[in-house]
Amino acid sequence: MATFLYKLGRLTFRRRRFVALIWVALLAVAGIGAATAPAATSSSFSIPGTEAQRAFDLLDQRNPGTSADGATARVVFKAPGDEKVTDPANKSEITGIVKKLQSGSDQIASVADPFEQQAVSQDGSTAYISVSYKVNSMELTDGTRDSLEDVGKDAQQNGMKVEIGGDALQVMPHTGTAEIIGVVIAAIVLVITFGSLVAAGLPLVTALVGVGIGVSTITALANVLDLGSTTSILAMMIGLAVGIDYALFIVSRYRAELAEGREHEEAAGRAVGTAGSAVVFAGLTVVIALVGLAVVNIPMLTKMGFAAAGTVAIAVLIALTLVPAALGFAGKRVMGRKARKAAEAEKRPEAKPNMGTRWARFVLRKPVWVMLVGVLGLGIIAVPAASLEMGLPDDGAQPKSTTQRQAYDMLSDGFGPGFNGPLLAVVDTKNSSDGKAAADRVAEEIESIGVSAVIPPVFNKAGDTATITVIPKDRPSSHATEEVVHDIRDAGRDIKADTGAEVLVTGATAMNIDFSQKMNDALLPYLALVVGLAFLLLMLVFRSILVPLKAALGFLLSVVAALGAVVAVFQWGWLGSLFGVEQTGPIMSMMPIFMVGVVFGLAMDYEVFLVTRMREAYVHGESPGQAVVTGFQHGARVVTAAAVIMMAVFSGFIGSSEQMIKMIGFSLAIAVFFDAFVVRMAIVPAVLALLGKRAWWLPRWLDRALPNVDVEGEKLQKQLTDDSGSGQGHGDGGGEGERELVRV
Repeated sequence: MATFLYKLGRLTFRRRRFVALIWVALLAVAGIGAATAPAATSSSFSIPGTEAQRAFDLLDQRNPGTSADGATARVVFKAPGDEKVTDPANKSEITGIVKKLQSGSDQIASVADPFEQQAVSQDGSTAYISVSYKVNSMELTDGTRDSLEDVGKDAQQNGMKVEIGGDALQVMPHTGTAEIIGVVIAAIVLVITFGSLVAAGLPLVTALVGVGIGVSTITALANVLDLGSTTSILAMMIGLAVGIDYALFIVSRYRAELAEGREHEEAAGRAVGTAGSAVVFAGLTVVIALVGLAVVNIPMLTKMGFAAAGTVAIAVLIALTLVPAALGFAGKRVMGRKARKAAEAEKRPEAKPNMGTRWARFVLRKPVWVMLVGVLGLGIIAVPAASLEMGLPDDGAQPKSTTQRQAYDMLSDGFGPGFNGPLLAVVDTKNSSDGKAAADRVAEEIESIGVSAVIPPVFNKAGDTATITVIPKDRPSSHATEEVVHDIRDAGRDIKADTGAEVLVTGATAMNIDFSQKMNDALLPYLALVVGLAFLLLMLVFRSILVPLKAALGFLLSVVAALGAVVAVFQWGWLGSLFGVEQTGPIMSMMPIFMVGVVFGLAMDYEVFLVTRMREAYVHGESPGQAVVTGFQHGARVVTAAAVIMMAVFSGFIGSSEQMIKMIGFSLAIAVFFDAFVVRMAIVPAVLALLGKRAWWLPRWLDRALPNVDVEGEKLQKQLTDDSGSGQGHGDGGGEGERELVRV
C-alpha cells in the first residue's frame, strides 16, 4: 500500500493543476445540485420493533387522518393576581384564541377548547389549549409556528400570562456559531503548530472543500433518499474533524521529509506513502464506527451514519490527492520562516529534543507509575457511569427563560408534573367479544396502578380501537413515569389473556422510553462489532496482537470515563452551574452509542498516526524504547494539535441553550481529552515500554495468513534505497528546477 500511495502522492503533486480542477469541479457540481434540489423535509422518525411504534402504526391504520405521531402544542394561560381563567373577560379571550388557532394553519389537525375538555386547574388560575398537528414538528412551516407564537400576544396585553409548550416550537438547533468558533480556534492552533500561515491554512481549506462536497451531496439527495435535516449536522461535524486531522498528518510528514533535505515531489510522495497509509486505516476505522450504527435498527440513525461515513471517505480521498497537490502550489512557503532561512543558508537546524521527546523519555523511565496514574485516574472518573440512567430530556431541561420551560412549570404548578407527558393507551378490541367491557377494564386497571388521571376510552368509527389518555403523577423523564408505562404493559398481558384485547402504550413519553431501551440493548452489540472489526484492522496495520488489544481497551477506558463525567455533571449536577445545566435528569439515550461512534474514530486516528510512526522506527532497526521516543518526536505535536482542535470544535456546542446539544458538546470534548492526552499520550507509551519487543509479537502462522499492507513503508524504503543505489535517486520527475526550489 505504501508504494502505491507513494506513487499517487508524486503523481498528484506533479499534476496538481489537473487534480485541483477535478476537486473544484466536484465542489461546483455538488453545490449546484444542493442549490437546485427541492427543500429537504424531515425524515420520518420511526423505531421499528417497539410497542410505541406499533401503537402509532395501528392508530394510523384504524383511524387514518388523525396523525397520532404529529406535533403537539399546549398554550398555557395563567390569570393575573386573584383572577380566574373562568372569569368572563378571561374566558372570552381564551375562547377567541381557540377560534384563531383553528383557522390559523391548514397543518392543524385539532384544537381542544379547555372549557369543554376540563383543562382548567382546580383553583381556576390555569388553563391550557391542546393543539394537534397533521405533521411532525420538523415538517411544520414557519407560518404555522408564527401563528402559534402570535396567538397569545393579545391575551398577554390584557394581563394574562401565556406560554407555549410541546414539540411544535421545537426547531433544529443552529450550530453555525459553534462551527465558526471551532474553525477560528483550529486556525490559531495550526498557526502555532506549523509557524506558517500557508501550512496552517492548507488543512483548513482542504477540509472545508471535503465538507462542502459531502454536505452539498447530502442536501442534493435529501429528498430522494429521505434524509432528514439532522443528517448533515453529523456529517459536517465529523467531516470537519477528520478532514483537518488527515490533512494535518500529511502536511506534518511532508515538512519532516523536507527537513531531511528531500526534494518537494519526493517529500510529497513519501508523506502520502507513510502518513497517507495511516490516514487510510484511520479513515476505515471511522467508517466502520459510523456504518455500524445500522446495528441499532433505527432508520434515521442508519442514514445519518452512512451519510457521515461518505463524508469521511471524501476526507480520506482529499488528504491523499488534493493535499499533496496543494503542497505543490504552496512551494517553499509551507515551511516556517526559520526553516526557510536555514535552507537559504544551507544549514540544517540543530535537532533539539522537543516536548514530545522529553515526555516519551520520562515515560520510559517511569512506565509503571505513569500507567497506574492514568488508569486509576480514569477509573475514578468512570465511577459515576455505574449510575447511568438513559432517557430523553423534556421541556423541563430547557433554560428558564424559554416559553417551553415556563409553560412546563405553569402546567406542573396548576395540574401536576404528569400533565407535561401524558401517555396514550391504545386498546385493540378486534379480537375481543366485548370491546367496550375490555376497554373499561383497561381504564380501571390503569386507575388502580396509581396515576393522576385517566380519561375514559374513546373509540374509533369502526368501534374496534379505543384510546385512553393517562396522566402520570411525575414528570415525563422521571423513573416513576417509566415504571407506570411498564406497569400498564404488564397489566395489558393479563387483560389480553382474559379478553383477547391487546393493550399498547404510546405517546411521546412512551416513545422516548422505548427509544432509550432500544439504544441500551444495542450498545453492547454495537461495541462488539466496532471494536472487533477495528481490532482486526489494527492487527493488519501493526502486525501485532497486543498493540490492537491495548488500543481497544484504552478506548473503552476513555469512553467509560467520559460517560462518568457526563453523569456527574448532567445527572448528578456536579459543576452543573459552570456548564449551564439548569435541571438534572437522565442522560440522552443516544449519547453512549453516539459517543462510541464519533470518539472511537477520532481515537483510532491518534492511535494509528502515533503508533505507526513507532512501528516504522522499530521495523527500520530501532530498539522498542527508542522507537517510542521517535514516534513521539514526530507525532506528539501533531496529535496534540489535532486533539486541541477537536476539543475546541466540540466545546463550542457547550454554549448551546439546548440541553441535548450542550450534552453532546461536553461529552465529545471530554472524551477526546481523556483519549488523546491520558490514553494515547500516557498509557500507550507506558504499556509499550513495559512490553518491549513483545508488543510487536505475532504468531508465525498468523503472520503468514495476514496480507502485508506495508503501512510502515518497509518495502517502500527498500525500493527507494535500491533505486538510489542504482543511480535513479530521488529526482525522478523533479528536475533541476525542483532541486533549486529545495535550496530556496
